[in-house]
Amino acid sequence: MKLLVIEDELKIANLLEKGFREQGHEVDVSLAGDDGLARASNNPYDAILIDIMLPGRDGLSVLKCLRERKVTTPVMILTARGAVSERVEGLNLGADDYMAKPFSMDEVVARVRALVRRVTGESISLYKVGDLQMNLVKREVVRGNRKIDLTSREFRLLEHLMRSPGQVVTRTQLIERVWEYHFDPGTNLVDVYIQRLRRKIDDGADVRLIQTVRGVGYCIKAE
Repeated sequence: MKLLVIEDELKIANLLEKGFREQGHEVDVSLAGDDGLARASNNPYDAILIDIMLPGRDGLSVLKCLRERKVTTPVMILTARGAVSERVEGLNLGADDYMAKPFSMDEVVARVRALVRRVTGESISLYKVGDLQMNLVKREVVRGNRKIDLTSREFRLLEHLMRSPGQVVTRTQLIERVWEYHFDPGTNLVDVYIQRLRRKIDDGADVRLIQTVRGVGYCIKAE
């Protein structure tokens, strides 16, 4: 999943970011309402978590604007425990679920997964390209009947390719999403890791899944 967390309390924002990343998900964090609204309006996310109390534009205002702009991304609002009126208002404005603080990270992850499945009607835990399968919950990769052991970084790299089979993912996008570098490190880091993935996934197979798009990046496809 690709998630947006709009939360101004650094401790909570960091907890959410770390918790979801440890589960293999991609997370963007915004610390203010206006910035969060801009990100949510202009980028595709699988789900958005919004705190109600934010500097500038508050969370309910962000939610209202998103729904007015026809942004249908599932939204979970984060509220103070006991703030029943805020939760009710959020649900009336188009929120799909809510969590009261303090919360369990395991519950947040499970609730967001369930939320996305409920709203989209699709499972987000399993990706498949040809005879290659990736299970995000079990953190397993299997090709045919062969289980493939990957490092954490290799797993994240493969996940980003499998999220959009047949579509080219640029080296810059991979550097930002997998290594979280927002600059060109001036190395062949991506190419080195792609070669590692190929040795583990494609060597000995009848069909090579990971394709190079010269001068652009990489894609994964079964054709």
